[in-house]
Amino acid sequence: MTDVITQGRADAESEDDAGDQIRTFRFPVDLSLAGVGLQVGPMGRDHTWHAEAPLHRVHRIDFHVVMLFSEGPVRHMIDFAEYEAAAGDVLWIRPGQVHRFSRPDEYRGTVLTMQPGFLPRATVEATGLYRYDLPPLLHPDPAQRSALQAALDQLRREYEDTETLPLNLHTTVLRHSLTAFLVRLSHLATSSAQEERRHQDTTFTLFRDAVEKGFTTNHSVSAYAEALGYSRRTLVRAVRAATGETPKAFIDKRVVLEAKRLLAHTDLPIGRVGAAVGFPDAANFSKFFQLRTGQTPVAFRAEMR
Repeated sequence: MTDVITQGRADAESEDDAGDQIRTFRFPVDLSLAGVGLQVGPMGRDHTWHAEAPLHRVHRIDFHVVMLFSEGPVRHMIDFAEYEAAAGDVLWIRPGQVHRFSRPDEYRGTVLTMQPGFLPRATVEATGLYRYDLPPLLHPDPAQRSALQAALDQLRREYEDTETLPLNLHTTVLRHSLTAFLVRLSHLATSSAQEERRHQDTTFTLFRDAVEKGFTTNHSVSAYAEALGYSRRTLVRAVRAATGETPKAFIDKRVVLEAKRLLAHTDLPIGRVGAAVGFPDAANFSKFFQLRTGQTPVAFRAEMR
């Protein structure tokens, strides 16, 4: 089969005239079997992903791409975030997203591409085809992967069978088979997003509790991440999802709050207040406080009294 990602060819439109160097590749209906609005087939060494443009460069697509990997790991960039897909994983790229292949000849598995408008609106809404908030990289468990692979294999058989039915019935069968696959895929994506949120909630809660215990001596994001057993990136994602802030901003806010309490409600010298929140040097504390509040510690204390 001719792979749609690999064969965007003359349908690729350059946006150079608009000052945008990212090329957009359209779904080539003329290269689909029987001219239907989808393609499904193998990824492998024998497939050139695109004849027109080097895929190691960022490009945009106006159609859906779902890759179910049989081998890995493979690194793939989607909307400027790097994802590493292992055997059994699924990558779902939606219309309008930019992406970039690592080494196309290393991709193994099955790829599905679908033109927007191929499915009716009710199906589009039911399957969340345009849920850009859902994660593009999915990790189905063995049972989920088996079901997805079976549904995709059935879709591929129907796609390749262009002789049994008239074109209108062939297209109808393809839509039903595609819907069955997408319902499973959408359920996996939604469940993965919910699980990720639960994980982020747990991560943030542990971080928040650790900061509450240690902010008077520890202002290091990396130190908190290491103590909790998370990568710095995981911690950043969890804290940002929960608060909209970076972990460093969260720590600093807690330090400032405590400093304000001490300045407003005690007569401790400025240097002692700084030491109490992890700044042995009074000058460094004053700089830190002024940078985050717009006032010196002395001015803040005077305003509160």
